[in-house]
Amino acid sequence: MARRAGSTPAGPAQAPRATRLLLRGGVLAGPLFLVAGTAQGLTRDGFAFTRNAISQLALGEAGWIQTANFLLTAALLAAGAIGLRRALRRGAGGTWGPVLVGVLAASFLAAALFAADAGAGFPAGAPDATSLSADGAAHMISGMAGYLALCAAFLVLAGPLAARGHRGWAVASRLVPLGVLAGFAGSSATVLAFTLGAGLGLVWLAAVTARLLTDVSHP
Repeated sequence: MARRAGSTPAGPAQAPRATRLLLRGGVLAGPLFLVAGTAQGLTRDGFAFTRNAISQLALGEAGWIQTANFLLTAALLAAGAIGLRRALRRGAGGTWGPVLVGVLAASFLAAALFAADAGAGFPAGAPDATSLSADGAAHMISGMAGYLALCAAFLVLAGPLAARGHRGWAVASRLVPLGVLAGFAGSSATVLAFTLGAGLGLVWLAAVTARLLTDVSHP
């Protein structure tokens, strides 16, 4: 049946635009979180990146800013996970890659709901914590689960990257988890190592999502 002049085809043209918008959310999530966290860490009294985690910025009078940062990041990561599912469809990594990124999004939501414990001088004057509170334990467990899921997501997403001809990206996606885990292991020496490891994971997720966004935008 012939289409009338001036009519617009329904459905197919809208899906790519929605997918690109969702993927852009995934691209922005990590960098926005890190920029907002760094800006707060440089301006909040008593905070030091060598002894305090970005999560602790949710404490104190200005803590609502970091809580909002967690919530916004969770929403953007969830959008990115949906975008990855649409972009990869039923291909390699099309199921578990997005699911694992969704777990990371859920961990950021949990971080907003369950605050980290005070300690190591933050908020200003807080003594070193001697035990974990229930909220602090929930915050730590959810964070560990989220970043382990992110490491697994990189291994899964290496498949579709290689299948699309991005072999260098695929190799890097298999190596980045080692850097993330090394940062976590080094956190016993300095919290900065943990922050750098987590930051590496978030930045690489943004890069991988951007790479796949380019594929969707220019098939």
